Amino acid sequence: MTPDTLFQYVPTPATLVKKEKLSDFVTLFTFQPDSGRALMHKPGQFIMLSMYGVGEAPFSVSSPPNASGSTFELAVRRIGNVTNAMHAMKVGQKVGIRGPYGTSFPVQDFVGKDTIFVAGGLGYIPLRSLLHYQLRHRDEFGRIIVMIGCRNPSERIFIDQIKELEARDDVEVYETVDCGDESWCGNVGLITSLLPHVEIDPDITHVAMVGPPVMYKFVIKQCQARGISRENIYVSLERHMKCGIGKCGHCQINGLNACVEGPVFKYHDIQTHPEAI
Repeated sequence: MTPDTLFQYVPTPATLVKKEKLSDFVTLFTFQPDSGRALMHKPGQFIMLSMYGVGEAPFSVSSPPNASGSTFELAVRRIGNVTNAMHAMKVGQKVGIRGPYGTSFPVQDFVGKDTIFVAGGLGYIPLRSLLHYQLRHRDEFGRIIVMIGCRNPSERIFIDQIKELEARDDVEVYETVDCGDESWCGNVGLITSLLPHVEIDPDITHVAMVGPPVMYKFVIKQCQARGISRENIYVSLERHMKCGIGKCGHCQINGLNACVEGPVFKYHDIQTHPEAI
């Protein structure tokens, strides 16, 4: 292994500068690389984060690209050793980061087009990077239609930010839960129950979708029934990324390395891969 190859595995230090609880299980972490340099990520990309002495895991970057500042955000669900250790962190503690890695949503292809964001479960986390990029450059994009679904109201995240989106007159927000409770006054049903309520022009509509795998085929079927081209449907396929650079093969999908050829794919390019969707 050459020194250049080894360098790709070496994490660089970053410091936790802010921590905000989003739900009982999800926390938003703001990190600053100790180098002072911006992460230079694109919407949809991920990083590898090391908790020293615990392990390393991949996380989607939830904040938009920020060339003028060096902080970046990760929203993380507490589910294993690395994420439990992250949730126990205090502001000022250090982590190691590698990346950003993987493909991104092709922002320029969305310019002048309407965008439907379809976020199932924790899918809002990676989509938030693209959404906030479009909001920062609002004049360059057409309609912004945001569809969010989760299992129950207690699993909702970024609640205050979603309220702010709903208050805007240039963003359309539709939200649903699979099972409501006494606190929930909104739509109850799967995320596929939202799309029929939205008038679209399929010729100028792009779809960016992140969620559980079972969601994709049903939403894609609806999108195609509405006339949206498979060329304009983008999905993020998250697999068990380990190395992040296409060497270990843990994230392979029928020969595709999701960490370098994905995680963002155009549906047209993966529709014949049976393990993809």
